Amino acid sequence: MRSSLVVQEVLKQISKTLENKIPRASREAQLLLMHHLNVDELWLITHQESRVSEYDKLMELVERRAQNEPLEYITKRVSFYSQEFYINSGALIPRPETELLIDTVLHNVKDTTAYLTFVEVGVGSGVISIVLAQHFKNAKFIATDISQAALDVAAKNIEKFHLQERIELRLGSLLDPIEEQCDYLVSNPPYIEDGVHLESNLSYEPQNALFGGEVGDEIIKKLLDIVLSRKINYFTCEMGYDQKDKITNYLKECNYKSLSFYKDYSDFDRGFTLEVEH
Repeated sequence: MRSSLVVQEVLKQISKTLENKIPRASREAQLLLMHHLNVDELWLITHQESRVSEYDKLMELVERRAQNEPLEYITKRVSFYSQEFYINSGALIPRPETELLIDTVLHNVKDTTAYLTFVEVGVGSGVISIVLAQHFKNAKFIATDISQAALDVAAKNIEKFHLQERIELRLGSLLDPIEEQCDYLVSNPPYIEDGVHLESNLSYEPQNALFGGEVGDEIIKKLLDIVLSRKINYFTCEMGYDQKDKITNYLKECNYKSLSFYKDYSDFDRGFTLEVEH
């Protein structure tokens, strides 16, 4: 009977189900079983003969993964900047490349004790504002998103890290909900060109967090206009690997102090910082 299956056997069955459908099938089998049993890796290794309860429920999760639904949405967990955050399909899954955005901000602002006001546009799961708030202990954060579902995910994470007093969430587009003057704007906006065919796993993620318009950089350009008109000191933004020249050309006739780009782990252009002249 299925209910009598033990860990060792179940891992083999999950791996077999996922084989040829996703990379790292055996590793993901472990992660799914750990999630189902609510145990850690050490327990899994040392309890190979323990019986697995609610096998059918477990296999429902496995089938979802076999359909290429992201593991993070199934387990409701995502790792970012060496911490674990809550995630669901209401928000984009944070990517390792976005950690570089945070590193760039930390490079630009050496004084982590400064009393600054940060604004994040497109807060998603909240990971950027949360990690920055952990580094800038005296800073205030205001984060916007057009999606209430994303704000709900961010709120859970903000509560998890006890940052409700320092990170305020507002529903709305770009900086529309913000009248306050801010010192630093950060954003990982949608920047993929409309109509581009994406891998099937991305179909599970909120499309308004991926596609940035007919060309792809429309939202970035709107943010650049706002930063220049409001004279926000710094703007650090993630972008597409092929958007460096477009952004440089867009700013050709504008007055600003400096524009610098950073690369991702694969050596593609991945983001920039605009420093504004006062």
